[in-house]
Amino acid sequence: MGKQVYIIHGYGASPTNHWFPWLKEKLVADDHQVSVLHMPNSSDPKKEEWLETLANNIKNVDHNTYFVTHSLGSITLLNYLEQLDPLPSFGGFILVSGFSESLSSLPSLNPFTAKKVDYKKIISATHSRAIIAAKNDSIVPFQLSQSLSKQLDTSFYPVEKGGHFLEDDGFFTFPLVHDVLNNMMKMV
Repeated sequence: MGKQVYIIHGYGASPTNHWFPWLKEKLVADDHQVSVLHMPNSSDPKKEEWLETLANNIKNVDHNTYFVTHSLGSITLLNYLEQLDPLPSFGGFILVSGFSESLSSLPSLNPFTAKKVDYKKIISATHSRAIIAAKNDSIVPFQLSQSLSKQLDTSFYPVEKGGHFLEDDGFFTFPLVHDVLNNMMKMV
């Protein structure tokens, strides 16, 4: 039976950017339901608008629900999941270039990281968690993704040279995400 996968892009991006269309196509071919959410005003994101977008688009979170997020989409998802009461048990997530601390290069995003997330609540609701980060990411420092991985007790996939996993870094496809997600979905 197919899973429900939500792909959540980051700052300055849209559903048609980077590796999102490729991943959607691969997952749809495997009979999964896939939604690449369109986050509003991505070049000037507002935390409340982004959380509202998730609330309006994510339906029935359960053990067949998985999330793949990129960059700012990651902390947005964590904030969203934390506010669900109760937070239902769900399949899992992959956070690509995820962070939960402020980025000195993008102070406008500080509202997204201002409040510390209740990691234990999220850990207890998920079957599988993974973070993918590149050692040469110039936007989200590798250490921030590493730190988030420890706090969320995730599998961690370091990539030597991936940058921020953008089109500009050559990422129109992203087999690692697809493989990790496939393995997660087989485990349940």
